[in-house]
Amino acid sequence: MTKEYMLGNVAIARGVMESGVAVVSGYPGTPSSEIIDNLRAKKDLGFYVEWSVNEKVAVEVAIGAAFTGVRAFATMKHVGLNVASDPLMTVSYSGTKGGLVLLVADDPSLHSSQNEQDTRRYAQFAQVPCFDPATIQDAKDVISFAFDFSERFETAVIVRSTTRISHGKSSVETGELKPSVNAANFKKDPSSMVMMPNFARGRHSIVLGRQQEMMETLEKSQWNVLEKCEGSRIGVISSGIASVYAKEALHALGIQASFLKITAYPMPENLITEMLKSCDKVLIIEELEPFVEEHVRIVAQRIQSPTLIIGKNTVPRIGELNFDICRRAMVETFKDNCAASAVEQAAPPAALPPEITDIVLPPRPPALCVGCSHRSAFQVIKDVFGKNAIFPSDIGCYTLGIHVGAVDTTICMGASVSMASGIAHSGEKNPVCCTIGDSTFLHTGINSLMNAVYNNAKMTVAILDNRVTAMTGHQPNPSSGHTAVGIESIPVSMADVCTASGAKFVREVDAYDYEALKVAFRDAKNFDGVSVVIVNQACALVAKKTGVKKNPFAVTAAKCKGCRKCINFGCPATEFDKKTAVSFINSQCIGCGVCAQICPFDAIFEVK
Repeated sequence: MTKEYMLGNVAIARGVMESGVAVVSGYPGTPSSEIIDNLRAKKDLGFYVEWSVNEKVAVEVAIGAAFTGVRAFATMKHVGLNVASDPLMTVSYSGTKGGLVLLVADDPSLHSSQNEQDTRRYAQFAQVPCFDPATIQDAKDVISFAFDFSERFETAVIVRSTTRISHGKSSVETGELKPSVNAANFKKDPSSMVMMPNFARGRHSIVLGRQQEMMETLEKSQWNVLEKCEGSRIGVISSGIASVYAKEALHALGIQASFLKITAYPMPENLITEMLKSCDKVLIIEELEPFVEEHVRIVAQRIQSPTLIIGKNTVPRIGELNFDICRRAMVETFKDNCAASAVEQAAPPAALPPEITDIVLPPRPPALCVGCSHRSAFQVIKDVFGKNAIFPSDIGCYTLGIHVGAVDTTICMGASVSMASGIAHSGEKNPVCCTIGDSTFLHTGINSLMNAVYNNAKMTVAILDNRVTAMTGHQPNPSSGHTAVGIESIPVSMADVCTASGAKFVREVDAYDYEALKVAFRDAKNFDGVSVVIVNQACALVAKKTGVKKNPFAVTAAKCKGCRKCINFGCPATEFDKKTAVSFINSQCIGCGVCAQICPFDAIFEVK
């Protein structure tokens, strides 16, 4: 074995490569995206890897592979599991032949998500085992164990990561890479693979019947460990990365307590029972939902334990945990067991002096990149449809259109088109124009468009096509023209898909052609039905990385009247000099030229 310093997602990818995986699929979503980004660079090991069009498809691809007896792995973020929940719930019944592991990355504190979810709830709902690694080393090591466990019990397995696991860094002991074992051999077995009611009823009994054996197996594994403290009548139960914070807090406070670390579910009921019988008071520390706490209370009721159980009434249910939060919870719960000096250290920080609190830092909200094609689209949409129009939007970089005033709703991927249809049919008199990206449209927007056309909605759909999944790190999609591993493929034609969906007005336009944009959206607004405008232009960052070069632009100071129209356009490359009251363009300019088109005084020119 060797040690390497690596990102959590790189370690997870390493665990997959040490497991002899045959098929890898997934949909990009922060904080999970780097896993497949790293796996696709190791295709020489013989496994197949793809970016799927959505998470449901990714899981179904993995299920199909696992049905042939090979090992399959699928990745997504927590909200992606909502999309994939349909096949998840049923593959729990059907079981698998080869190992099937689903990596789901939760995002406590919503660093880059629209909600907080606890994937352990899904595992419980689907009655499949779940692993919740506490460290980056655990995250790597648990993958191989999960594949073995999946094959032993013929079940899908979920590995739950979190942002601090996926995007943290640590020194990791690595093992040997294992080439893919391509021993696919599909054997027909309708009773377990065809989940019609007659077969599914019998499979449900199998799902319930294996829970006890899985629990007992995991209790004896390295993943669920009870450390009893002789002579102490207090204890801490913790799970996942929170168990690391909890252990550090115990040490810092000098508290002598029994400690139960839970990394694998089904819940280790025998260990919980042992903990309750040896403790008068137990503190439960876990991120997000009171998942462990609820089960501990059930066990306590079953054995009629008098132990005082403390959980989410002391530990926050919202956001990430950390060392300080855990330490304060322990001081509150075990104050009599702490050293006085440790209690003082755990007190909330004193108020900052006035000279510091009076400092106001300037706000730095996220903004669209220099030369982003979405900027001109949003500006035109707002101008053409008016400030009273309704602008449903979607999940992607273009959600930042909210700063332009052209984003009114964002719920989940593909919802902008469906919601626009609902608004249009509600009796609302103002015009409706929704925005959606190319990857999101292919993810779940096509069905929404078909529904809107089928039901005769009066609305405009703007597909902002930058030919890449930009928000999560520039992963390719079916419109990009190449696969995850760089193999050339036939790019999907957005226009043809929209036409095939029944749309009678479909217009493609260059995002950098400002006048053409205005004409296209004016015509779309006046169309009686569903109109589609596809705004084409490569992501500015991708274009820059791939060597696309355009001449920059500059301002003729003598012509500039200081109207600030170019400044209000919002491009970071354009600035205003207050001393001279004229605009200027900085070195960030990539040469899109839109500012020159909107300048009413012809003061901006291309530098040849």
